[in-house]
Amino acid sequence: MITMIAAAGENNELGKENDLLWHLPDDFKRFKKITSHHFIIMGRKTFESFPNPLPNRTHIVITQNRKYGKQGAVVVYGMEEALEKAKSTKDIFIIGGGEIFKMGLEVADKIELTRVHGTFEDADTFFPEFSKDQWKLVSSEEHAQDEKHKYSFTYETWIRK
Repeated sequence: MITMIAAAGENNELGKENDLLWHLPDDFKRFKKITSHHFIIMGRKTFESFPNPLPNRTHIVITQNRKYGKQGAVVVYGMEEALEKAKSTKDIFIIGGGEIFKMGLEVADKIELTRVHGTFEDADTFFPEFSKDQWKLVSSEEHAQDEKHKYSFTYETWIRK
């Protein structure tokens, strides 16, 4: 199963200047639980936004830079190669950024989307639009704004029709 996992605002905003636009501790915990002990596919900028590689995950980094090498990452040059490197595992997660999600939309079976209930005009990275004709919402769980979460959000699980 190939799953894209992301948090996006109401207008599909993902981030600005290689950082998130919000801090949602419960979403971080969910991301960790879902992706731990699996392959995670990402772009170079997403990988470099982490202070260290995420524990208990194999990082596959897609880049166009043939000289790129980074401790803690398997470096590849396209989505097809990334999927080939991860094919021995049951679940593969595509975690961003925007360009990698566009590539992933073509191959993903599932989308785990945290829909953040807000709009963020200064965003520079976006989750791709996807057609409700091709994807079916199979579960939805709301999370209210609270003392730890500035925004309310909804966990949405979509599967390809």
